[in-house]
Amino acid sequence: MTDVNDHHWFLAQLKPNAQAIALRNLARQGFSTFLPQQTVTRRQAGRFVEALRPLFPGYLFVHFDPATAPWRKINATSGVSRLVSFDARPRPVPQALIRELRARCDDLGRLQPTPDLQTGTSVEVLSGPFADFVAEVETIAPDQRVWVLLDLMGQHTRVQLGADQVRATG
Repeated sequence: MTDVNDHHWFLAQLKPNAQAIALRNLARQGFSTFLPQQTVTRRQAGRFVEALRPLFPGYLFVHFDPATAPWRKINATSGVSRLVSFDARPRPVPQALIRELRARCDDLGRLQPTPDLQTGTSVEVLSGPFADFVAEVETIAPDQRVWVLLDLMGQHTRVQLGADQVRATG
């Protein structure tokens, strides 16, 4: 992720399984890209495996000035299906959305934990053996540990997680 302003970010739809190809080819053409990702845990062959996955699968943000950049080249870029357009013209993504997403991501585009977790907040567990469970925040320790209450088989079970392993729901 390069340091560019929040103006003129556009959404590009990717071809299936072509994220790396699109990123590489857009960079070769001089376009800045932003692909927010989050760490998720999946069960694979009986084990839990963590992996980075796009926050918006099949899409990435591309930065360019439509008045000066040859934006039609993006539609012809290998890995890109098309720029999301209305009336045959690409429309910029709202600045506030890009600004907030970039503020929540590190330099590599990885989504960082939300700082506004509070006691009583309903959260979704993103990684670990309890991935995809919904829990309630019981306490938050100063070292970014979050104690949550999971409803397991009708009983509340207290579990310690990292702040990066949960996301507020709703």
